[in-house]
Amino acid sequence: MGSVDMDEQVTERAGRRRGRTGGGGAARRAERTSTAIEAARYITRNVPNLDILHDEALEIIEANAETILWEIGVNFVNNPAALARWKDAGAEIDGERVHIPRGLARQLCATAPRTFTQHARNPERSVEMGGRNLVLAPVYGPPFVHDAVSGRRYATIEDFRNFVKLGHMSPWLHHSGGTVCEPTDVPVNKRHLDMLMAHMTLTDRPFMGSVTEPSRAQDSVEMCEILFGKEFVAENTVLTSLVNINSPLTFDDTMMGALETYAAANQASIVSPFIVGGAMAPVSVAGTLTQVAAETLAGVAYSQLVRAGAPVIMGAFVTSIDMNSGAPTFGTPEAAQVTYGTGQLARRLGLPYRSAGAFCGSKLPDAQAAYESANSLNMGLLAGVNFMLHACGWLEGGLVASYEKFVMDADQLGALHKLAAGIDMSEEAQAMDAIREVGPGGHYLGCAHTQRNFKTAFWRSRLLDYKPYETWSEEGARDTVALASVKVRQMLESYSAPAMDPGTREALDAYVAEKKASMPDAFS
Repeated sequence: MGSVDMDEQVTERAGRRRGRTGGGGAARRAERTSTAIEAARYITRNVPNLDILHDEALEIIEANAETILWEIGVNFVNNPAALARWKDAGAEIDGERVHIPRGLARQLCATAPRTFTQHARNPERSVEMGGRNLVLAPVYGPPFVHDAVSGRRYATIEDFRNFVKLGHMSPWLHHSGGTVCEPTDVPVNKRHLDMLMAHMTLTDRPFMGSVTEPSRAQDSVEMCEILFGKEFVAENTVLTSLVNINSPLTFDDTMMGALETYAAANQASIVSPFIVGGAMAPVSVAGTLTQVAAETLAGVAYSQLVRAGAPVIMGAFVTSIDMNSGAPTFGTPEAAQVTYGTGQLARRLGLPYRSAGAFCGSKLPDAQAAYESANSLNMGLLAGVNFMLHACGWLEGGLVASYEKFVMDADQLGALHKLAAGIDMSEEAQAMDAIREVGPGGHYLGCAHTQRNFKTAFWRSRLLDYKPYETWSEEGARDTVALASVKVRQMLESYSAPAMDPGTREALDAYVAEKKASMPDAFS
Protein backbone atom coordinates (compact mmCIF):
# COMPACT_ATOMS: atom_id res chain seq x y z
CA MET A 1 0.00 0.00 0.00
CA GLY A 2 1.16 3.55 -0.60
CA SER A 3 2.48 5.51 2.35
CA VAL A 4 0.68 8.64 3.43
CA ASP A 5 1.95 9.90 6.79
CA MET A 6 5.48 9.54 8.04
CA ASP A 7 4.17 7.62 11.09
CA GLU A 8 3.01 4.97 8.60
CA GLN A 9 6.23 4.92 6.61
CA VAL A 10 9.39 2.99 7.09
CA THR A 11 12.13 5.16 8.58
CA GLU A 12 15.08 3.68 6.83
CA ARG A 13 18.71 3.71 7.76
CA ALA A 14 20.75 4.49 4.69
CA GLY A 15 23.24 2.05 3.34
CA ARG A 16 21.80 -1.41 4.04
CA ARG A 17 23.36 -3.94 1.74
CA ARG A 18 22.82 -7.52 0.75
CA GLY A 19 26.30 -8.49 1.83
CA ARG A 20 27.38 -9.66 -1.62
CA THR A 21 30.89 -8.26 -1.14
CA GLY A 22 33.20 -7.80 1.79
CA GLY A 23 33.57 -4.88 4.17
CA GLY A 24 32.69 -6.53 7.47
CA GLY A 25 33.15 -4.30 10.49
CA ALA A 26 33.93 -1.18 8.48
CA ALA A 27 30.64 -1.43 6.62
CA ARG A 28 28.70 -2.07 9.84
CA ARG A 29 30.36 0.90 11.55
CA ALA A 30 29.52 3.10 8.56
CA GLU A 31 25.90 1.94 8.75
CA ARG A 32 25.65 2.71 12.48
CA THR A 33 26.95 6.24 11.95
CA SER A 34 24.90 7.04 8.83
CA THR A 35 21.94 9.39 8.98
CA ALA A 36 18.41 7.99 9.11
CA ILE A 37 16.46 9.25 6.10
CA GLU A 38 12.67 9.34 6.04
CA ALA A 39 11.35 7.86 2.84
CA ALA A 40 7.87 6.96 1.70
CA ARG A 41 7.26 3.64 0.01
CA TYR A 42 6.21 3.88 -3.61
CA ILE A 43 2.55 4.74 -4.04
CA THR A 44 -0.09 2.10 -4.55
CA ARG A 45 -3.26 3.84 -5.67
CA ASN A 46 -6.51 3.34 -3.83
CA VAL A 47 -8.33 5.64 -6.24
CA PRO A 48 -9.75 4.79 -9.69
CA ASN A 49 -8.04 5.69 -12.95
CA LEU A 50 -9.74 8.29 -15.12
CA ASP A 51 -10.82 6.59 -18.35
CA ILE A 52 -11.91 9.19 -20.90
CA LEU A 53 -12.17 6.95 -23.99
CA HIS A 54 -15.00 4.46 -24.48
CA ASP A 55 -14.31 1.02 -25.93
CA GLU A 56 -15.27 1.96 -29.48
CA ALA A 57 -12.84 4.88 -29.48
CA LEU A 58 -10.03 2.67 -28.16
CA GLU A 59 -10.73 0.06 -30.83
CA ILE A 60 -10.62 2.73 -33.57
CA ILE A 61 -7.28 4.07 -32.30
CA GLU A 62 -5.79 0.57 -32.07
CA ALA A 63 -7.02 -0.35 -35.56
CA ASN A 64 -5.61 2.88 -37.00
CA ALA A 65 -2.28 2.22 -35.27
CA GLU A 66 -2.12 -1.22 -36.90
CA THR A 67 -2.82 0.45 -40.25
CA ILE A 68 0.10 2.83 -39.70
CA LEU A 69 2.47 -0.03 -38.85
CA TRP A 70 1.48 -2.05 -41.92
CA GLU A 71 0.68 0.48 -44.64
CA ILE A 72 2.97 3.39 -43.69
CA GLY A 73 5.60 1.57 -41.67
CA VAL A 74 8.31 2.78 -39.27
CA ASN A 75 11.96 3.57 -39.91
CA PHE A 76 14.79 1.75 -38.13
CA VAL A 77 17.73 3.84 -39.35
CA ASN A 78 21.38 2.79 -39.52
CA ASN A 79 20.53 -0.53 -37.89
CA PRO A 80 20.89 -3.57 -40.18
CA ALA A 81 20.57 -5.94 -37.21
CA ALA A 82 17.15 -4.49 -36.36
CA LEU A 83 16.00 -4.88 -39.95
CA ALA A 84 17.15 -8.51 -39.90
CA ARG A 85 15.29 -9.20 -36.66
CA TRP A 86 12.10 -7.72 -38.07
CA LYS A 87 12.42 -9.66 -41.31
CA ASP A 88 12.89 -12.92 -39.41
CA ALA A 89 9.77 -12.07 -37.36
CA GLY A 90 7.64 -11.69 -40.49
CA ALA A 91 7.80 -7.97 -41.26
CA GLU A 92 8.37 -6.60 -44.76
CA ILE A 93 11.48 -4.47 -45.23
CA ASP A 94 11.73 -1.65 -47.77
CA GLY A 95 15.14 -0.02 -47.39
CA GLU A 96 15.12 1.13 -43.74
CA ARG A 97 11.31 1.11 -43.58
CA VAL A 98 9.73 -1.74 -41.63
CA HIS A 99 6.14 -2.71 -42.47
CA ILE A 100 4.72 -4.71 -39.57
CA PRO A 101 1.76 -7.00 -40.39
CA ARG A 102 -1.42 -6.39 -38.45
CA GLY A 103 -1.36 -8.10 -35.08
CA LEU A 104 2.37 -8.96 -35.10
CA ALA A 105 3.52 -6.12 -32.84
CA ARG A 106 0.73 -6.79 -30.35
CA GLN A 107 1.59 -10.49 -30.35
CA LEU A 108 5.24 -9.72 -29.61
CA CYS A 109 4.30 -7.27 -26.83
CA ALA A 110 2.50 -10.07 -25.00
CA THR A 111 5.80 -11.50 -23.70
CA ALA A 112 6.71 -8.28 -21.84
CA PRO A 113 6.04 -8.56 -18.08
CA ARG A 114 3.00 -6.77 -16.66
CA THR A 115 4.99 -5.81 -13.55
CA PHE A 116 8.61 -6.01 -12.48
CA THR A 117 10.77 -5.01 -9.54
CA GLN A 118 13.64 -2.58 -9.96
CA HIS A 119 16.06 -3.38 -7.18
CA ALA A 120 17.94 -0.73 -5.21
CA ARG A 121 21.17 -1.39 -3.33
CA ASN A 122 19.13 -0.83 -0.18
CA PRO A 123 16.45 -3.54 -0.61
CA GLU A 124 13.90 -1.43 1.29
CA ARG A 125 14.14 1.17 -1.48
CA SER A 126 13.33 -1.25 -4.32
CA VAL A 127 10.26 -0.32 -6.38
CA GLU A 128 7.54 -2.28 -8.15
CA MET A 129 6.77 -1.02 -11.65
CA GLY A 130 3.28 -1.60 -13.02
CA GLY A 131 -0.10 -2.57 -11.60
CA ARG A 132 -1.59 0.18 -9.44
CA ASN A 133 1.80 1.46 -8.35
CA LEU A 134 3.28 4.92 -8.93
CA VAL A 135 7.03 5.50 -8.67
CA LEU A 136 8.21 9.13 -8.57
CA ALA A 137 11.56 10.23 -10.03
CA PRO A 138 13.14 13.70 -10.52
CA VAL A 139 13.72 15.83 -13.61
CA TYR A 140 15.78 14.38 -16.46
CA GLY A 141 18.01 15.96 -19.08
CA PRO A 142 18.30 19.77 -18.60
CA PRO A 143 21.59 21.33 -19.74
CA PHE A 144 20.99 24.36 -17.50
CA VAL A 145 20.36 24.84 -13.79
CA HIS A 146 18.79 27.75 -11.94
CA ASP A 147 18.92 28.92 -8.35
CA ALA A 148 17.80 32.08 -6.61
CA VAL A 149 21.37 33.29 -6.02
CA SER A 150 23.22 32.56 -9.27
CA GLY A 151 20.33 32.52 -11.73
CA ARG A 152 20.46 30.47 -14.94
CA ARG A 153 23.74 28.81 -15.95
CA TYR A 154 25.14 25.66 -17.52
CA ALA A 155 24.99 22.63 -15.25
CA THR A 156 28.13 21.13 -13.71
CA ILE A 157 28.91 17.79 -12.10
CA GLU A 158 28.68 19.53 -8.72
CA ASP A 159 25.10 20.52 -9.56
CA PHE A 160 24.38 16.94 -10.60
CA ARG A 161 25.66 15.61 -7.28
CA ASN A 162 23.68 18.23 -5.39
CA PHE A 163 20.44 17.15 -7.09
CA VAL A 164 21.13 13.50 -6.29
CA LYS A 165 21.64 14.50 -2.65
CA LEU A 166 18.41 16.51 -2.61
CA GLY A 167 16.57 13.56 -4.12
CA HIS A 168 18.03 11.21 -1.52
CA MET A 169 16.80 13.47 1.28
CA SER A 170 13.34 14.13 -0.20
CA PRO A 171 10.87 11.90 1.66
CA TRP A 172 8.30 11.60 -1.12
CA LEU A 173 10.58 10.57 -4.00
CA HIS A 174 11.18 6.88 -4.66
CA HIS A 175 13.79 6.90 -7.41
CA SER A 176 17.02 8.80 -8.05
CA GLY A 177 16.31 9.20 -11.77
CA GLY A 178 18.99 9.50 -14.43
CA THR A 179 20.41 12.66 -16.02
CA VAL A 180 18.96 15.03 -13.43
CA CYS A 181 20.99 17.71 -15.22
CA GLU A 182 23.64 17.49 -17.95
CA PRO A 183 27.08 18.19 -16.40
CA THR A 184 28.65 20.24 -19.20
CA ASP A 185 32.03 20.57 -17.44
CA VAL A 186 32.75 16.85 -17.93
CA PRO A 187 33.63 15.35 -21.36
CA VAL A 188 30.61 13.97 -23.19
CA ASN A 189 32.18 10.53 -23.57
CA LYS A 190 32.98 10.26 -19.85
CA ARG A 191 30.25 12.11 -17.99
CA HIS A 192 27.98 9.05 -17.83
CA LEU A 193 30.58 7.41 -15.57
CA ASP A 194 30.51 10.31 -13.11
CA MET A 195 26.71 10.45 -13.18
CA LEU A 196 26.40 6.74 -12.48
CA MET A 197 28.92 7.03 -9.64
CA ALA A 198 26.82 9.81 -8.09
CA HIS A 199 23.67 7.67 -8.19
CA MET A 200 25.52 4.63 -6.87
CA THR A 201 27.34 6.34 -3.99
CA LEU A 202 25.29 9.40 -2.95
CA THR A 203 21.96 7.57 -2.63
CA ASP A 204 20.72 4.03 -2.10
CA ARG A 205 17.61 4.43 -4.26
CA PRO A 206 17.11 2.85 -7.70
CA PHE A 207 18.45 4.81 -10.68
CA MET A 208 18.65 4.94 -14.47
CA GLY A 209 21.37 4.00 -16.93
CA SER A 210 22.96 5.88 -19.83
CA VAL A 211 21.38 5.82 -23.31
CA THR A 212 23.54 8.30 -25.22
CA GLU A 213 25.59 5.53 -26.88
CA PRO A 214 25.29 1.72 -26.74
CA SER A 215 28.75 1.34 -25.18
CA ARG A 216 27.66 3.67 -22.36
CA ALA A 217 24.64 1.48 -21.77
CA GLN A 218 27.04 -1.45 -21.49
CA ASP A 219 29.16 0.54 -19.01
CA SER A 220 26.00 1.07 -16.96
CA VAL A 221 25.34 -2.66 -16.83
CA GLU A 222 28.94 -3.45 -15.92
CA MET A 223 29.03 -0.89 -13.11
CA CYS A 224 25.82 -2.41 -11.74
CA GLU A 225 27.49 -5.81 -11.83
CA ILE A 226 30.12 -4.36 -9.47
CA LEU A 227 27.50 -2.70 -7.26
CA PHE A 228 25.03 -5.59 -7.03
CA GLY A 229 27.05 -8.63 -8.09
CA LYS A 230 27.18 -10.13 -11.58
CA GLU A 231 24.87 -13.04 -10.80
CA PHE A 232 22.29 -10.77 -9.18
CA VAL A 233 22.20 -8.47 -12.23
CA ALA A 234 21.84 -11.46 -14.57
CA GLU A 235 18.68 -12.54 -12.74
CA ASN A 236 17.17 -9.21 -11.65
CA THR A 237 16.33 -5.75 -12.99
CA VAL A 238 18.50 -3.03 -11.44
CA LEU A 239 18.27 -0.37 -14.19
CA THR A 240 15.38 1.44 -15.86
CA SER A 241 16.49 3.65 -18.74
CA LEU A 242 14.79 6.14 -21.06
CA VAL A 243 14.71 5.25 -24.78
CA ASN A 244 13.04 8.02 -26.78
CA ILE A 245 11.50 7.47 -30.20
CA ASN A 246 12.27 10.12 -32.79
CA SER A 247 8.68 10.97 -33.54
CA PRO A 248 7.20 10.65 -36.03
CA LEU A 249 7.77 6.94 -36.61
CA THR A 250 11.59 6.82 -36.50
CA PHE A 251 13.80 4.62 -34.33
CA ASP A 252 17.43 5.78 -34.47
CA ASP A 253 20.44 3.53 -34.02
CA THR A 254 21.70 5.28 -30.86
CA MET A 255 18.55 4.81 -28.83
CA MET A 256 17.84 1.37 -30.30
CA GLY A 257 21.43 0.35 -29.57
CA ALA A 258 20.90 1.26 -25.92
CA LEU A 259 17.58 -0.62 -25.87
CA GLU A 260 19.26 -3.67 -27.41
CA THR A 261 21.98 -3.60 -24.73
CA TYR A 262 19.52 -3.30 -21.86
CA ALA A 263 17.01 -5.83 -23.18
CA ALA A 264 19.75 -8.40 -23.78
CA ALA A 265 20.90 -7.90 -20.17
CA ASN A 266 17.30 -8.22 -18.84
CA GLN A 267 17.30 -4.56 -17.80
CA ALA A 268 14.30 -2.29 -18.31
CA SER A 269 13.80 0.36 -20.95
CA ILE A 270 11.11 3.02 -21.20
CA VAL A 271 10.00 3.10 -24.84
CA SER A 272 8.69 6.63 -25.13
CA PRO A 273 7.61 8.77 -28.10
CA PHE A 274 8.64 12.42 -27.79
CA ILE A 275 5.38 14.10 -28.73
CA VAL A 276 4.94 17.79 -29.38
CA GLY A 277 1.46 18.04 -30.83
CA GLY A 278 1.45 20.06 -34.04
CA ALA A 279 5.16 19.40 -34.65
CA MET A 280 5.97 15.72 -34.08
CA ALA A 281 2.36 14.53 -34.08
CA PRO A 282 -1.01 15.69 -35.46
CA VAL A 283 -2.75 18.63 -33.81
CA SER A 284 -5.74 16.45 -32.90
CA VAL A 285 -5.85 14.36 -29.73
CA ALA A 286 -7.17 11.28 -31.56
CA GLY A 287 -4.43 11.53 -34.20
CA THR A 288 -1.73 11.92 -31.57
CA LEU A 289 -3.04 8.93 -29.60
CA THR A 290 -2.96 6.85 -32.78
CA GLN A 291 0.66 7.76 -33.48
CA VAL A 292 1.65 7.11 -29.85
CA ALA A 293 0.00 3.70 -30.03
CA ALA A 294 1.81 2.80 -33.26
CA GLU A 295 5.22 3.97 -32.07
CA THR A 296 5.03 2.27 -28.69
CA LEU A 297 3.72 -0.96 -30.19
CA ALA A 298 6.70 -1.07 -32.56
CA GLY A 299 9.25 -0.12 -29.89
CA VAL A 300 8.02 -2.53 -27.22
CA ALA A 301 7.70 -5.30 -29.79
CA TYR A 302 11.30 -4.73 -30.88
CA SER A 303 12.53 -5.07 -27.29
CA GLN A 304 10.89 -8.49 -27.22
CA LEU A 305 12.57 -9.46 -30.49
CA VAL A 306 15.89 -8.78 -28.76
CA ARG A 307 14.88 -10.80 -25.70
CA ALA A 308 11.42 -12.16 -25.05
CA GLY A 309 10.39 -11.32 -21.50
CA ALA A 310 12.69 -8.32 -21.16
CA PRO A 311 11.09 -5.70 -18.86
CA VAL A 312 9.81 -2.64 -20.67
CA ILE A 313 7.65 0.38 -19.87
CA MET A 314 5.30 1.99 -22.38
CA GLY A 315 5.97 5.73 -22.30
CA ALA A 316 4.51 8.96 -23.60
CA PHE A 317 6.08 12.38 -23.24
CA VAL A 318 3.26 14.66 -24.30
CA THR A 319 3.04 18.37 -24.89
CA SER A 320 1.57 20.69 -27.49
CA ILE A 321 2.99 23.66 -29.35
CA ASP A 322 2.12 27.32 -29.09
CA MET A 323 1.14 28.15 -32.64
CA ASN A 324 2.29 31.77 -32.25
CA SER A 325 5.79 31.25 -30.82
CA GLY A 326 6.52 27.61 -31.64
CA ALA A 327 7.37 26.96 -27.98
CA PRO A 328 6.11 23.84 -26.20
CA THR A 329 3.24 24.30 -23.75
CA PHE A 330 2.52 22.34 -20.59
CA GLY A 331 -0.34 21.66 -18.24
CA THR A 332 -2.83 22.01 -21.09
CA PRO A 333 -6.15 20.17 -21.50
CA GLU A 334 -5.02 18.48 -24.71
CA ALA A 335 -1.88 17.05 -23.10
CA ALA A 336 -4.05 15.73 -20.28
CA GLN A 337 -6.40 14.05 -22.74
CA VAL A 338 -3.51 12.32 -24.51
CA THR A 339 -2.02 11.24 -21.18
CA TYR A 340 -5.32 9.80 -19.96
CA GLY A 341 -5.95 8.05 -23.27
CA THR A 342 -2.45 6.55 -23.46
CA GLY A 343 -2.94 5.18 -19.96
CA GLN A 344 -5.96 3.26 -21.20
CA LEU A 345 -3.99 1.94 -24.18
CA ALA A 346 -1.15 0.81 -21.90
CA ARG A 347 -3.53 -1.02 -19.59
CA ARG A 348 -5.13 -2.80 -22.55
CA LEU A 349 -1.67 -3.97 -23.57
CA GLY A 350 -0.84 -5.01 -20.02
CA LEU A 351 2.26 -2.80 -19.83
CA PRO A 352 3.59 -0.48 -17.11
CA TYR A 353 3.06 3.15 -18.10
CA ARG A 354 5.40 6.15 -17.93
CA SER A 355 4.15 9.71 -18.37
CA ALA A 356 3.46 13.08 -16.69
CA GLY A 357 5.67 15.07 -14.31
CA ALA A 358 5.91 18.54 -12.80
CA PHE A 359 5.89 20.09 -16.28
CA CYS A 360 5.87 23.83 -16.91
CA GLY A 361 7.07 26.32 -19.49
CA SER A 362 7.84 29.07 -17.01
CA LYS A 363 11.31 30.62 -16.74
CA LEU A 364 11.02 30.91 -12.94
CA PRO A 365 9.38 28.88 -10.16
CA ASP A 366 6.43 31.28 -10.17
CA ALA A 367 2.64 31.10 -10.41
CA GLN A 368 2.75 29.86 -14.01
CA ALA A 369 5.11 27.07 -12.96
CA ALA A 370 2.87 26.16 -10.04
CA TYR A 371 -0.36 26.06 -12.07
CA GLU A 372 1.11 24.05 -14.93
CA SER A 373 2.99 21.65 -12.65
CA ALA A 374 -0.03 21.03 -10.43
CA ASN A 375 -2.14 20.24 -13.50
CA SER A 376 0.50 17.85 -14.80
CA LEU A 377 1.10 16.05 -11.50
CA ASN A 378 -2.57 15.43 -10.80
CA MET A 379 -3.07 14.36 -14.41
CA GLY A 380 -0.39 11.70 -13.91
CA LEU A 381 -1.99 10.38 -10.75
CA LEU A 382 -5.42 10.01 -12.37
CA ALA A 383 -4.06 8.67 -15.68
CA GLY A 384 -2.70 5.55 -13.98
CA VAL A 385 0.96 6.40 -14.55
CA ASN A 386 3.34 3.83 -13.03
CA PHE A 387 6.66 5.64 -13.47
CA MET A 388 6.65 9.43 -13.34
CA LEU A 389 9.90 10.94 -14.51
CA HIS A 390 10.30 14.73 -14.08
CA ALA A 391 8.25 14.66 -10.86
CA CYS A 392 10.30 17.53 -9.41
CA GLY A 393 12.72 20.23 -10.55
CA TRP A 394 11.50 20.81 -14.13
CA LEU A 395 11.61 24.41 -15.39
CA GLU A 396 11.55 26.24 -18.74
CA GLY A 397 10.17 23.38 -20.81
CA GLY A 398 12.80 20.98 -19.51
CA LEU A 399 15.82 23.13 -20.38
CA VAL A 400 16.45 23.94 -16.72
CA ALA A 401 16.72 22.00 -13.47
CA SER A 402 15.76 24.41 -10.68
CA TYR A 403 17.02 23.97 -7.13
CA GLU A 404 14.09 25.82 -5.59
CA LYS A 405 11.48 24.16 -7.77
CA PHE A 406 13.00 20.78 -6.98
CA VAL A 407 12.18 21.13 -3.28
CA MET A 408 8.85 22.88 -3.99
CA ASP A 409 7.72 20.04 -6.25
CA ALA A 410 9.12 17.35 -3.98
CA ASP A 411 7.14 18.81 -1.09
CA GLN A 412 3.92 18.72 -3.11
CA LEU A 413 4.46 15.07 -3.97
CA GLY A 414 3.38 14.43 -0.40
CA ALA A 415 -0.08 15.63 -1.34
CA LEU A 416 -0.03 13.15 -4.23
CA HIS A 417 0.62 10.34 -1.75
CA LYS A 418 -2.33 11.49 0.35
CA LEU A 419 -4.71 11.74 -2.61
CA ALA A 420 -3.66 8.33 -3.91
CA ALA A 421 -4.53 6.67 -0.61
CA GLY A 422 -8.23 7.34 -1.14
CA ILE A 423 -10.73 7.80 1.67
CA ASP A 424 -10.36 5.77 4.84
CA MET A 425 -13.68 4.13 5.68
CA SER A 426 -12.58 2.32 8.82
CA GLU A 427 -14.70 2.54 11.96
CA GLU A 428 -12.23 5.03 13.41
CA ALA A 429 -12.42 7.20 10.28
CA GLN A 430 -16.24 7.20 10.32
CA ALA A 431 -15.89 9.19 13.57
CA MET A 432 -19.37 8.39 14.90
CA ASP A 433 -18.05 8.47 18.48
CA ALA A 434 -16.76 12.02 17.89
CA ILE A 435 -20.06 13.19 16.41
CA ARG A 436 -21.93 11.72 19.41
CA GLU A 437 -19.49 13.24 21.90
CA VAL A 438 -19.63 16.76 20.44
CA GLY A 439 -23.31 16.89 19.52
CA PRO A 440 -25.11 19.95 18.17
CA GLY A 441 -23.38 23.31 18.64
CA GLY A 442 -20.09 22.01 20.02
CA HIS A 443 -16.58 21.83 18.53
CA TYR A 444 -14.18 19.00 17.85
CA LEU A 445 -10.88 20.51 18.99
CA GLY A 446 -10.85 18.78 22.37
CA CYS A 447 -12.80 15.61 21.71
CA ALA A 448 -11.20 12.20 22.15
CA HIS A 449 -11.25 11.33 18.45
CA THR A 450 -9.38 14.52 17.56
CA GLN A 451 -6.81 13.91 20.30
CA ARG A 452 -6.18 10.42 18.95
CA ASN A 453 -5.80 11.45 15.33
CA PHE A 454 -4.69 15.07 15.05
CA LYS A 455 -1.03 14.25 14.36
CA THR A 456 -1.79 12.24 11.24
CA ALA A 457 -5.24 13.50 10.17
CA PHE A 458 -4.10 16.09 7.64
CA TRP A 459 -1.20 16.17 5.21
CA ARG A 460 1.03 19.13 6.02
CA SER A 461 3.56 20.81 3.79
CA ARG A 462 7.08 20.99 5.12
CA LEU A 463 7.80 24.08 3.04
CA LEU A 464 4.78 26.36 2.62
CA ASP A 465 4.08 29.15 5.12
CA TYR A 466 0.88 28.95 7.21
CA LYS A 467 1.84 31.50 9.88
CA PRO A 468 -0.26 34.57 10.74
CA TYR A 469 0.52 37.66 8.69
CA GLU A 470 2.29 39.40 11.58
CA THR A 471 4.65 36.48 12.20
CA TRP A 472 5.31 36.05 8.48
CA SER A 473 6.11 39.76 8.13
CA GLU A 474 8.44 39.77 11.14
CA GLU A 475 10.34 36.80 9.70
CA GLY A 476 11.13 38.69 6.49
CA ALA A 477 7.92 38.34 4.43
CA ARG A 478 9.49 35.52 2.48
CA ASP A 479 7.75 34.12 -0.58
CA THR A 480 7.81 30.42 -1.47
CA VAL A 481 10.97 30.72 -3.58
CA ALA A 482 12.81 32.31 -0.65
CA LEU A 483 11.61 29.55 1.68
CA ALA A 484 12.68 26.93 -0.87
CA SER A 485 16.12 28.51 -1.20
CA VAL A 486 16.62 28.20 2.55
CA LYS A 487 15.37 24.61 2.41
CA VAL A 488 17.86 23.72 -0.33
CA ARG A 489 20.76 25.07 1.72
CA GLN A 490 19.60 23.28 4.87
CA MET A 491 19.20 19.96 3.07
CA LEU A 492 22.61 20.09 1.41
CA GLU A 493 24.31 21.13 4.65
CA SER A 494 22.72 18.25 6.58
CA TYR A 495 23.25 15.60 3.88
CA SER A 496 25.00 12.41 4.90
CA ALA A 497 25.91 9.75 2.35
CA PRO A 498 24.42 6.27 2.77
CA ALA A 499 26.93 3.65 3.81
CA MET A 500 28.68 1.63 1.13
CA ASP A 501 30.91 -1.39 1.37
CA PRO A 502 34.51 -0.08 0.98
CA GLY A 503 35.47 -2.91 -1.35
CA THR A 504 32.59 -2.11 -3.68
CA ARG A 505 33.51 1.58 -3.71
CA GLU A 506 37.13 0.76 -4.52
CA ALA A 507 36.06 -1.51 -7.39
CA LEU A 508 33.77 1.19 -8.83
CA ASP A 509 36.51 3.83 -8.56
CA ALA A 510 38.93 1.52 -10.35
CA TYR A 511 36.43 0.76 -13.13
CA VAL A 512 35.74 4.45 -13.75
CA ALA A 513 39.44 5.36 -13.67
CA GLU A 514 40.30 2.63 -16.16
CA LYS A 515 37.46 3.60 -18.51
CA LYS A 516 38.40 7.28 -18.45
CA ALA A 517 42.06 6.49 -19.08
CA SER A 518 41.16 4.36 -22.10
CA MET A 519 39.97 7.28 -24.25
CA PRO A 520 40.73 10.94 -24.86
CA ASP A 521 38.29 13.61 -23.73
CA ALA A 522 35.54 14.47 -26.20
CA PHE A 523 33.12 17.38 -25.81
CA SER A 524 30.89 16.61 -28.77
